[in-house]
Amino acid sequence: MFRTLPWGCLCLVALSGLASADELVQPDAAVSFEKQIRPIFRTYCYDCHGSGEEHAGGLDLRLRRFMITGGESGSVLEPGEPDSSYLMDRLRDGDMPPGEKKLSAEDISTIEKWIAAGAPTIRSEPEKLGRGLGITPEERAYWAFQPIVRPDVPVFAPQNSVRSPIDALLLAKMREKGLSFSNDASKLTLLRRAHLDLTGIPPTMDEIVQFLADDSLDAYERLIDRLLESPHYGERWGRHWLDVAGYADSEGYTVRDNVRNYAYKYRDYVIRSLNADKPFDEFIVEQLAGDELVPQPHANLNPENLEKLVATGFLRMGADGTDGGADDLDLARNQALAETIKIVSTSLLGMSVGCAQCHDHRYDPISHDDYYQLRAIFEPAYDWKNWRTPSQRRLSLYTDEERAAAAAVEAEVAKVAAERKKRQDELMAQALDAEVAKIEDKELGEKLRTIYRTPAAKRTPEDVALFKMYPNFNISPGNLYQYISTSREELKKFDDRIGEIRKKKPVEDFVRILTEVPGRVPETFLFHRGDHQQPKHEVIPAALTVAAPEGQPFEIPKNDEALPTTGRRLAYARWLTNGRHPLLARVIANRVWLHHFGRGIVPTPADFGTAGQPPTHPKLLDWLADEFMAQGWSLKQLHRTVMLSTAYRQSSETDESKQQIDSSNFYYWKKPVVRLDAEVIRDHVLATAGTLSSKMYGPPVPVKEDFVGQIVVGGDDTRRSVYIQQRRSQPMALLTAFDAPVMETNCELRPISTAATQSLMLMNGEFMLAHAKKFAERLQREAGDNVRRQVQIAWQLAYSRPATQTELDDAVQFLDEQIAYLKQNPPPAPPKKKGEADPPAPPTPQFEALANLCQVLLNSNEFLYME
Repeated sequence: MFRTLPWGCLCLVALSGLASADELVQPDAAVSFEKQIRPIFRTYCYDCHGSGEEHAGGLDLRLRRFMITGGESGSVLEPGEPDSSYLMDRLRDGDMPPGEKKLSAEDISTIEKWIAAGAPTIRSEPEKLGRGLGITPEERAYWAFQPIVRPDVPVFAPQNSVRSPIDALLLAKMREKGLSFSNDASKLTLLRRAHLDLTGIPPTMDEIVQFLADDSLDAYERLIDRLLESPHYGERWGRHWLDVAGYADSEGYTVRDNVRNYAYKYRDYVIRSLNADKPFDEFIVEQLAGDELVPQPHANLNPENLEKLVATGFLRMGADGTDGGADDLDLARNQALAETIKIVSTSLLGMSVGCAQCHDHRYDPISHDDYYQLRAIFEPAYDWKNWRTPSQRRLSLYTDEERAAAAAVEAEVAKVAAERKKRQDELMAQALDAEVAKIEDKELGEKLRTIYRTPAAKRTPEDVALFKMYPNFNISPGNLYQYISTSREELKKFDDRIGEIRKKKPVEDFVRILTEVPGRVPETFLFHRGDHQQPKHEVIPAALTVAAPEGQPFEIPKNDEALPTTGRRLAYARWLTNGRHPLLARVIANRVWLHHFGRGIVPTPADFGTAGQPPTHPKLLDWLADEFMAQGWSLKQLHRTVMLSTAYRQSSETDESKQQIDSSNFYYWKKPVVRLDAEVIRDHVLATAGTLSSKMYGPPVPVKEDFVGQIVVGGDDTRRSVYIQQRRSQPMALLTAFDAPVMETNCELRPISTAATQSLMLMNGEFMLAHAKKFAERLQREAGDNVRRQVQIAWQLAYSRPATQTELDDAVQFLDEQIAYLKQNPPPAPPKKKGEADPPAPPTPQFEALANLCQVLLNSNEFLYME
């Protein structure tokens, strides 16, 4: 009953049809059911009283007249009389909704005002309602679901520093507050900013000299072009995409956290695709349905088709515990699919649809059916009733020729193995004969021979007891050398021959991909409350209804007869990238802006819904999205457009008068200062110390636990951070301290924290201490014993600028004082390491002092932040 049953979440309904007799329609009502009341009910009430097939207490709150009719306890609404409406009684006394999440005083007041006004609606209520909540015109009018329309760009005189439509759209809003752009940043600041932003690596000394010497008007433009052509661009921006894709080198889900030996090929695909400036629509299609673009069977693959298959690793990034260790395999299977849907929706749609897995979404017009229609797109590949484990999904890259060559090698091996077996049997027979000969009782000796040759399972109890009395008869291949001294040597020759033959066998490589089983077309059912053990009605594959034109779901054929697969993912991918989808281009453009400016135009990049934050500059977002598509979905062209704007080029210095008007820099009157990402901090250290490897691609560098239990690099310590193993259960300590994600599912937005662990890692971490010394060694190599020259080079390497005179003098004084102190207080000699004839010579005070200065530079804000 309504008086005792709880209220829950909220969803909305599309309204059409004729007005009922007891309905008050006021198109211009100040407070209306559709605009103010339904959103409140959607958040708190409709889970129990609207969205389900059954309504708690018989009460349906989806329509005004339903509230007047009421449920098992009678009417809950008396239009015009809030004090007589039972609805208000339950809200005021706090009994409804149950639980900790209550309506605010403001929400309750809004409902009271609505009832007092006669509980008006702004249009007629329908005579009948179907299942669920539908979509209202108000919900459909929400900005994120509207078509992308290129806005008119204001025109400004040249003296206003407007270089592009980006600047014009920003300046139009600035003018409303009396703001304007700051001056351009210095040439060196732009150089460092562009390098770190596009490649994640600071400029070299030569690059600094060349850029400063270039006085041409287009020097900066050519710098951007050069950096976009750098192979390091793909490494830097590939990391951004790997975040939202949930890239991990292990399966997660269980404590076993099995390693994904071939996941790195997807990482390399991302880096290569971005370096090649693959059109982003093509990039998306390949990741969602690359396998459906490659002819069956997937064998004898050319590089182009192999790349398309590798791309589907995007759909294999969610945690998957089905290869062993999961307590409930059916639950683990469904969870793997749920995580895949989360990755797809947050990365491509900017929407979190997971709420609709159990009921209609509480905030956005995404129905329970919508979720399972979206799931139906991916279920043919993730068929939970005919599941394939990660190991069963690997695709061998053997060609027919390599497979034949491998078979020939194994046939040759089999011949040698047969010879070995024959010789081993002969030696064991000799050993047996020798043992039998030792038995004086010939009859007993032959009986023991017979027992030896009888399989253990067929021996009688008497035989077993007798055999135990003569342990020397337990002759086996493993102990044969104890009976015949040359056994080992003879058999080893066979083993060596087999080893040499197997060297001729082609190495079998594999790839981790997503595919469908041809001819298998599973049915998808909606699960009651998200429980796979409670299937309800069947659903058809379709995209989100609210994102489709005119409210008609973009339905996808259940099975495309023109393809060996169902074709569902391919159809969906083409719908997303057809240029008319309201979300995809906005989501990608927003992420590009986010990584250039430190915050998105939509500050919640994975939630464009009503629970997220609205765009600060909606016209700019639409212009960027439209321009992105107009330029052929070129990500590099979008970078150029953003980075050539005045908004990007301006200084990050604070103007006190502007600061008083806009302290949060909401209007972009200066370039925001951005803390470097964790990987860039580490790579910056390596580059500054002169140890950064230029090697690209390949299997990840493993991680390990160090002597204090921290996770550190366990292999080549000079590789870029993007190539370090991303083990879910073993996140690298240094990167995690600076907010690198631990991939539970995917990373929608990295936090930027300031914590004591960061200072401790910089001051005492083994990596930082070691590279401060390598930095010092580099300075000694490049500057010799010239202290002032060492300092000058140190500043250029760490900050991409020369030291000021004050900084130079202070640094030299610091070194002098440190040297004097270290001479008076020498550090203890390093311990002798195992295997060393003599302990290493202790470092000189001059070197120790220089290493201390280097550590100071690596610990500084200027090193960790980008202006």
